[in-house]
Amino acid sequence: MRALAMLRRAQQASARSFSIFARDVGHGLLEISHNTLALVGLAAVAVLVLALGRADLRQQVEVVALDWLQMRHEERTLASGDMLSLVAEPDAVARATAADLKELPRDQAALATWISRRYKVAAEPVGALVQEAWAIGKRAGLDPTLILAIMAVESSFNPFAQSAVGAQGLMQVMTRVHDDKYTAFGGTHAAFDPISNLRVGVQVLKECIARAGSVQEGLRHYVGAALLDTDGGYAARVMAEQDHMRKVADGKKVSPTIRYIPPKALEASLPVALPPALPAAEETAAPAADQVALLSR
Repeated sequence: MRALAMLRRAQQASARSFSIFARDVGHGLLEISHNTLALVGLAAVAVLVLALGRADLRQQVEVVALDWLQMRHEERTLASGDMLSLVAEPDAVARATAADLKELPRDQAALATWISRRYKVAAEPVGALVQEAWAIGKRAGLDPTLILAIMAVESSFNPFAQSAVGAQGLMQVMTRVHDDKYTAFGGTHAAFDPISNLRVGVQVLKECIARAGSVQEGLRHYVGAALLDTDGGYAARVMAEQDHMRKVADGKKVSPTIRYIPPKALEASLPVALPPALPAAEETAAPAADQVALLSR
């Protein structure tokens, strides 16, 4: 009996010891976890404070978060089969070279419509070019119809035109020669931006006119014929087209299909004014050389 009682007391003491041990271990783990969470919290706060204090870290975090969100959005979009939303860009219209003709002055709107019909290009982009030609022409002291006429002759209003010798864009500016002028527009690729090409072309034209002393001679310089015997009729063609455009802007009717007739061809098509007939006696008495001279007046 005594042995049994001692055994029971030993078991009770062991149970109490184990209970105390388990309680102490539990308290220790709880303290450790509390301390660990506190350390994690403090570390998070420290990182947050550091990130808020450094713009570069904040930007990196934003970029990573944005990339992750974008990737998740693309994955969901691909899963749904809606490809258009992946390439959608609501602000893309800001890059378009276009203008509402209803918002233009009457003379500019009329000219834009005429150019659109004559060169078979959309009226809205032409409207923006006409509007820009008026604005920059006023600043440069040049007739806007001259600027537009050069575009017509040079590229037929094709902003991506390129000649065999490297002239590019609406006004066919020699990009490699005037590359310095495109620095203000971000580089030479701006030659294919309609407005940038127009502005650079106007600057080149203004320099040519100032160097040559007149518009017609300036056009010879512009086309690269300053040292040649002839410009191939370039200046005459530009000025003829300018005359059409000026008439349209003034409210006069000009057919969009009107053809350019070179001055020499026009002279050849005019009737020759013959001299009055000579009396028979004088006609027979006049030497052949005199008759030829008379007929050639």
